[in-house]
Amino acid sequence: MKRLLNNDWEFISSWDDSFLTGMPAEKIVRIPHTVKELPLHYIDPDDYQMISGYRKKITLKKEEGKRYFLQFDGAAHIAVVYFNGEKITEHRCGYTGFTVELTPYVQDGENTVVVKLDSTENGEIPPFGFVIDYLTYGGIYRNVYLEEKNSAFLKDVFVITPSLNSLKVELEYDGVNGDEEVRVEILKDGKSIRSFVTDASCSKCHFNVEDVLPWSPQDPQLYTCKVFLGKEGETIDEKEVRFGFRTIEYRQNEFLLNGDPCFIYGLNRHQCYPYIGYAAPDSLQREDARILKEELHVNAVRTSHYPQSHAFLDACDELGLLVFTEIPGWQHIGDEDWKKQAVVNTEEMVRQYRNHTSIILWGVRINESMDDDEFYKQTNEVAHRLDSSRPTSGVRFLEKSSLLEDVYSYNDFSHSGSNPGCKKKKDVTPDMKKALLISEANGHMFPTKSFDTWEKRQNHAVRHATVLNDAMKDGEHIGTFEWCMFDYATHKDFGSGDRICYHGVMDSFRNPKLAASVYASQNDEEPVLEIGSSMDIGDYSASHIDQVYAFTNADEIRLYKNEDYVGSFRPEGGKGLKHKPILIDDFVGQLIADKEGFPQKQADLIHECLHAAAKYGMADLPLEYKAKLAWCMMHYKMKYEEGVRLYNQYVGGWGGANTLWKFECWKDGECKKTVAKGASTKLTPEIKVSSQELTEGDTYDMAAIRIRLLDEHENLAVYAQLPVHYEVSGALELVGPSTSVAEGGMTGTYVKTNGNAGEGCLTVTVEGLKPITIKFNVRKGENL
Repeated sequence: MKRLLNNDWEFISSWDDSFLTGMPAEKIVRIPHTVKELPLHYIDPDDYQMISGYRKKITLKKEEGKRYFLQFDGAAHIAVVYFNGEKITEHRCGYTGFTVELTPYVQDGENTVVVKLDSTENGEIPPFGFVIDYLTYGGIYRNVYLEEKNSAFLKDVFVITPSLNSLKVELEYDGVNGDEEVRVEILKDGKSIRSFVTDASCSKCHFNVEDVLPWSPQDPQLYTCKVFLGKEGETIDEKEVRFGFRTIEYRQNEFLLNGDPCFIYGLNRHQCYPYIGYAAPDSLQREDARILKEELHVNAVRTSHYPQSHAFLDACDELGLLVFTEIPGWQHIGDEDWKKQAVVNTEEMVRQYRNHTSIILWGVRINESMDDDEFYKQTNEVAHRLDSSRPTSGVRFLEKSSLLEDVYSYNDFSHSGSNPGCKKKKDVTPDMKKALLISEANGHMFPTKSFDTWEKRQNHAVRHATVLNDAMKDGEHIGTFEWCMFDYATHKDFGSGDRICYHGVMDSFRNPKLAASVYASQNDEEPVLEIGSSMDIGDYSASHIDQVYAFTNADEIRLYKNEDYVGSFRPEGGKGLKHKPILIDDFVGQLIADKEGFPQKQADLIHECLHAAAKYGMADLPLEYKAKLAWCMMHYKMKYEEGVRLYNQYVGGWGGANTLWKFECWKDGECKKTVAKGASTKLTPEIKVSSQELTEGDTYDMAAIRIRLLDEHENLAVYAQLPVHYEVSGALELVGPSTSVAEGGMTGTYVKTNGNAGEGCLTVTVEGLKPITIKFNVRKGENL
């Protein structure tokens, strides 16, 4: 029997040994817990660096033949666990879980668990010892479990699929004699499709399973392996593993999934959230996976720079996201004890995460560290010994680095906007026969805020598209993980002045920036059309609208100005991105001939000159076009005032009614979506809620609220930097401040359950607009 142990923990923010013997707590908390809620901007890492204490009473019935275990999925960063006053274990990694047996110390009745938790950046353990480009937070931030077992039990079950119709099940036992019966059963949707019987002397079972459906990003079919341990006809333990039938192979220049070529394209993800740091419940972890798959439409994610929540990985399994996960670290390699801990971290990572079908690669180097062959021989050996089914890699910024792993992962920051998106393989890897993966790109090369100018936001998106496109088309890369999914808080050595790394294709609340549409547009299930510019002449130097990109999965973009047809624009052909951004660089088009009644030759000449004026500006118009314009005016007897009118009307946009631009997304001969851009005076909040159905039980539940302010044409109002106020009632409480400010027209907040069932309400009021109330239904239930 296994149950969550997340409620009613006593907490102190400053450790005192008397806490072991009854010192009063500061407050009662629930897990997941952060040692301190933090602001969105200007975080001081010293605020969460503390040695704190957690304490909980547990009532147990001590029985002969029973064993008791306590499992922590994540406690940042050095946890010393006491049980009934006895120190029973110390765990020195904040990113992997650990289990400790309580049996020798259990008392019949009330028992006490105390955790002394060091959340300082202690240089004795990874990832600490030097600078780190992310915050590491503190707290018991993942689930805690209490498990009761019989004296003999299944310690571990590991499922491998050597082929698409065969299984290998590796078994570990504890307390068995060897004559116990073991039954392995494979189920699909609760129905048994194959079973196998052996005894507890068997540590590896091999058998075939016919007519199964393979797991893939397009169709992530999952099965269940149930293992029963029995004695004299009675089941004494059982363990269940969810898995998918899939094979992976890394060749010289391609990655094969189930025997078919598959280009990996994804983003890097940190596990942090505004205000709460790492302490997010399973529902929010799963929501991030959903956003990656269903909104960004990527097929992969790298869990930078450490193993992440099992709830997140479970969702990756279910949704079909390929995962590259790695040991904790950032550039620095410490002393021999530090390295030993990193090897332990490698073992814990592989053992704890290897049943996640979504994981396709183990990262066994410290992110961006220097070469250390003796050290990395150990991490590679551990990963291969514990999991023969997956290759290893390690993320580098080094070219021609010592390659002990199976795949060369390289942070390729070579793209600067006007050069190729990635380096040639021969210039990067020392072994051309092994696969090359881009593990990071862009990021710090072009930090972009949601409230930056349209030009910078468009450039940001084009850079993401360029790297992805060039890596796809060169035939030398097996995939890319660009940096990164969302903005995140960091140390003073990195980020902007407010200590935020604005490297994400989304903001910290997971609202999409323009660059998010590069990834979203690669899907074919739903139409995507995002325009890189506001199309407001006041956003342009000399009021000249120049090159604008449409990020879309359309075959064609048709442009209209005040309902008059301007022209049609299509993506470039060739290899690379399936749906490339479409360049729109002509905003005059057929308008002159159609509206002015000029002969076509005259209209074409004026169009050419005005198009050049839009590109260069009248003051800097090249001599060639000045001469053509002069000839045109003389030949067709046009007055100077007429030329000025044409320029203002068709290029500058002055002298007429407000311009309404309309972009149509055409695909397969149909208009699938329309985007309008024009003057606006009205704002409307768009509020997206991760879930309005919450569960209050063995722990609290949370919902993420993402807010965007839209103009009357349903475009993001990027200049709406307005206060947004929040009020909660009923079965909810607010997480974070009661007021936030829209940045680039976007913001967000969180609500959590407060221990009660029933209705909860959140009222969102944007300054100057009518309040909007969102209702939540909170039910009592089990979160496990």
